[in-house]
Amino acid sequence: MADPVLSVTGLSRSFGALKATDEVTLDLRPGEIHALIGPNGAGKSTLINLISGALSPDAGSVHLGGMDVTRLGVSARARLGLGRTYQISSLFPEFSALRNVMLAVQARQGSSFRFFLPVMADASLRDPALSLLDRVGLAARAHVIAAELSHGERRQLELAMALALSPRLLLLDEPMAGMGPEGSKAMTALLAQLGHALPILLVEHDMDAVFALADRISVLVYGRIIATGSVEEIRRDPEVRRAYLGDAA
Repeated sequence: MADPVLSVTGLSRSFGALKATDEVTLDLRPGEIHALIGPNGAGKSTLINLISGALSPDAGSVHLGGMDVTRLGVSARARLGLGRTYQISSLFPEFSALRNVMLAVQARQGSSFRFFLPVMADASLRDPALSLLDRVGLAARAHVIAAELSHGERRQLELAMALALSPRLLLLDEPMAGMGPEGSKAMTALLAQLGHALPILLVEHDMDAVFALADRISVLVYGRIIATGSVEEIRRDPEVRRAYLGDAA
């Protein structure tokens, strides 16, 4: 079995008397979509912030590609290949879809923002940005201002921006949030394609999407992983059914 691209071991974080993350251990393997599910208040956001570097743990470790990144911040982990999208949009709403992705490409190249140069004419930024927009299904919307995109299109744009950083893995925080059935279906198809080339740790409430996409699922309840397994193993697990899935499984 190939070595994990991401390993989380014994990760814990408390806020006063509340233990939001309680000795969590999980991994993400090459070519895998690993879904993290759990009820509201389970600690998913805290765990994602610990993995991305937005929070520091009280105990435990995070390894990226075999490297201990536990004490590194968000930017350093991003440079090492951890790509992330957020539950709340982080776009530049006044810029076009194309310019948003061009800025992400520019950040990957390590150059400063060239606001006083003809950025939109720079082929080294424009061409890869157009390719990424095509990859996520937004090529025809390249010149639309981000604020005028639909909710689902904005999520696609965020994904293109994450991909612009050439990540080794993606950490996706509820990419289906706020979408209707058609938008969720389109995003599910897109993530299924990406998952063959890029491992994804997926935090998601849309169980239809989770069951369609995930190779493995981990269930988080009150800060602890209570089960990890295949879709069918999670569907059948009596503790998971009691704690989260209920009769809907």
